Amino acid sequence: MKTNNLIEESSEFFGILYPYVCDDDITDIDYNGSKLWLTYSNNYRKCVIEDMDDDFIDSFSARVSNAVSKPFNRQYPVLEAETEYLRITIVHESVAMSGRCFCIRKSLPSVRLTEESMLSSGFCVEAELNFLKKCISDKKNIVFCGEPGAGKTECAKFFSKYIDSDDKVITIEDNAEWHYSLINEGKDCIELKVNDIVDYSLAIKTCLRLNPKWIMLSEVRSNEVVHLIECFSTGVKGVTTLHTDDVKKIPDRMLNMAGPKASSNMENDIYSFIDVGVLIKRKDVLKDGKHYAKRYIDEICVFSREDGVNKVKMIDFDEEADKSQSLYEFMKGWDGDEADEDTFPIPEETNSGEKVSVWKGGGTYYERQEVI
Repeated sequence: MKTNNLIEESSEFFGILYPYVCDDDITDIDYNGSKLWLTYSNNYRKCVIEDMDDDFIDSFSARVSNAVSKPFNRQYPVLEAETEYLRITIVHESVAMSGRCFCIRKSLPSVRLTEESMLSSGFCVEAELNFLKKCISDKKNIVFCGEPGAGKTECAKFFSKYIDSDDKVITIEDNAEWHYSLINEGKDCIELKVNDIVDYSLAIKTCLRLNPKWIMLSEVRSNEVVHLIECFSTGVKGVTTLHTDDVKKIPDRMLNMAGPKASSNMENDIYSFIDVGVLIKRKDVLKDGKHYAKRYIDEICVFSREDGVNKVKMIDFDEEADKSQSLYEFMKGWDGDEADEDTFPIPEETNSGEKVSVWKGGGTYYERQEVI
């Protein structure tokens, strides 16, 4: 996804903000009108002292405005711009009572998760990891859910790496986050970006004319969910994210988003064409007087419609061996494959609730960061 503006990721353009723009571990740079706050990849924030005087704020706003050829004043109090990896939003002081404010959000063409980091940090156990990898190889439709900032998109990006290289993928998003072509170099992909002319619903319908095997929708937010389910009903596979705090709430959440556009049969279609729900959670851990952020897979379920009945089955990945056997029983016969312990090994006993190990090999997802 290329943009035709003149925003340069340089010290001349960003000034005192440039070191933070260059720091890959910083995901958000926020100025609230008086203080500068940084958000790190583990979702922690801290305030930093910088000389954010009015002259700098005015000149930075002017550079962004000129770069994208958009006005920024009392009549046009919200200025938005983006590059391949940055999304900038500036709000004028005429509507921001605390003073002119801005947010710079970064989305880098990389995946912070690795198999090693997921296991070592307690993000998931090996059985969960292998189960979801098999879901991708078996071409199941997956919804990653969770609260804002939980890490849904990052998790979805990780598992998208296991899509077959000859499967055509179409990504649909309003801001560049998937970076599928850069993360999966050489794979067949078309990247669509919605705008005021082509919305999510039209983009999803257009996808069917482009012969996709997979559709990756960055986030389902509104009645475009109707077209997404219709798309899945044709046999196209997909991955998306949505906001909810329980996998069992995914069908109701989708029905609520569909609103008046929901057909009388849509609930049945959701259970028929959405295969797997995954809940990502984030919690704070206090150990040795220091704060840590921990993201992890909390729930996995499977949706189905059998003999006219909608069903949701929670998959038990408890670390006790006798309970883990329920996974093998469930997987027997799924698409004709026989599950075994080599495919879904019973995880060894761990103390994931207190684990604070840090993995820095090939990506940092669960990183210790003291709150300041």
